[in-house]
Amino acid sequence: MWLYILIAVVVVLILLILFTYNSFVRLNNQVKEAFATMDVYLKKRWDLIPNIVECVKGYVKHEKDTLEEVVKIRNEAYDGMSSEEKLHTNQALTKGITKLMALAENYPDLKANENFKDLSAQLAKVEEDIANARKYYNAVVRKYNDKVQMFPSNLIAKMFGYHVADMFEASDHERENVKVEF
Repeated sequence: MWLYILIAVVVVLILLILFTYNSFVRLNNQVKEAFATMDVYLKKRWDLIPNIVECVKGYVKHEKDTLEEVVKIRNEAYDGMSSEEKLHTNQALTKGITKLMALAENYPDLKANENFKDLSAQLAKVEEDIANARKYYNAVVRKYNDKVQMFPSNLIAKMFGYHVADMFEASDHERENVKVEF
């Protein structure tokens, strides 16, 4: 009788480990898929930056520092970056784009330029897509992290090397209040 109970307990434990492991695989793949989706939009923005910079250059020749900062960030090899590097670099790029768009506000001729208006509209759409992708990515990462950290699945996570994933968080610059002046 004890042998049957012992066998049943072992079978239940093995099934629990298998089901938990499979749920980690599924959640890990969802995190990767969510990042890949967000990465598409980040890359789209990445590719749009040179066009915006070139359009702005003709109007704001003396605002060289801001343009150089954005170009320097943009010139890094995006495809060779790790996921963490992409997150960090895109936070810096967001800051640069914010400065660039603020510069454009000081140049009425630039704001009236059709190319700039079109590029700005494209950038606004991409930024909206990035925001939505970030929400989805963070929701998937939260679900995955919950599984990694909660008992008893945390034991299985440690056993198979699953670790907490990083959220895509707003930088300190993005948290600042927008200053509106008239």
